[in-house]
Amino acid sequence: MKPTLFVLAAGMGSRYGGLKQLDGVGPSGETIMDYSIYDAVKAGFGKVVFVIRKDFEEDFLAKVASKYEHLLPVEIVFQAVDNLPKGFTCPEGRTKPWGTNHAVLMGRDVINEPFAVINADDFYGRESFEVLAEELRRMEGTTNQYCMVGYHVGNTLSESGTVARGVCETNEEGFLTGVVERTDVQRVDGEIVFTDEHGAKVVIDEETPVSMNMWGFTPDYFQHSETSFVSFLEKNINSEKGEFYIPFVVNNLINNGISTCKVLDTPSKWFGVTYANDRPDVVAKLQRLADEGVYPQNLLGK
Repeated sequence: MKPTLFVLAAGMGSRYGGLKQLDGVGPSGETIMDYSIYDAVKAGFGKVVFVIRKDFEEDFLAKVASKYEHLLPVEIVFQAVDNLPKGFTCPEGRTKPWGTNHAVLMGRDVINEPFAVINADDFYGRESFEVLAEELRRMEGTTNQYCMVGYHVGNTLSESGTVARGVCETNEEGFLTGVVERTDVQRVDGEIVFTDEHGAKVVIDEETPVSMNMWGFTPDYFQHSETSFVSFLEKNINSEKGEFYIPFVVNNLINNGISTCKVLDTPSKWFGVTYANDRPDVVAKLQRLADEGVYPQNLLGK
């Protein structure tokens, strides 16, 4: 069995102002997503599924998905704000997507094996795909045993400003007990600090695990998500900004004793373009990785 890579790309059109502006930051114009697909193939993933918006299907197929068809099977699913369970109607004027776990639900008809979930525009690193693929292969035939890659917070910071991070709380066995959103995370005088709910600065350890939205699930997660989404909509259907996030579902499953989520350690350094000023640093990091032979100078060989 080869696991599937599920890439959340439905927000790309809005964030980048259109696919034509999907940024080429690698030595030969590669996007960050190109590196994720390359690493996933090397780690043993057997299929990639993209969730996108229907209105940029044509552009996506021509400019993005076609690049990967020689590497592994590619499937496309669509996220739409009016794709809701029976009994619910999308409020008039709602344009904001329902969130990452709503996007995950869009894969329920095409994914029948353990699968990873990642963001389209984050660089995760080869070791992260390797450790996740190994765990997903172990998860075949199980239910309610999930996983996530926990990055050392010190490997996820931006030099251009503060960031928000989902800090992972774990038990002695290394299983997730909760994800707590922390804001204004940054390095100050050599220490990593965040701002707590009272406005105080709190120091956290360099190796504290944080979630960068790199998860591993088995197909039974879709049914849990459908049930949880109904509960979410009953309370939030008319909330203009309400979003149905993956940690919301995972936390509920853990707290109710239904599922477990193993936190996988990785030495990889995460990076992305959080701020415009991050772009030169990302370009330099990818060039350095190519110069060191970690990746080819021309990643996809075309």
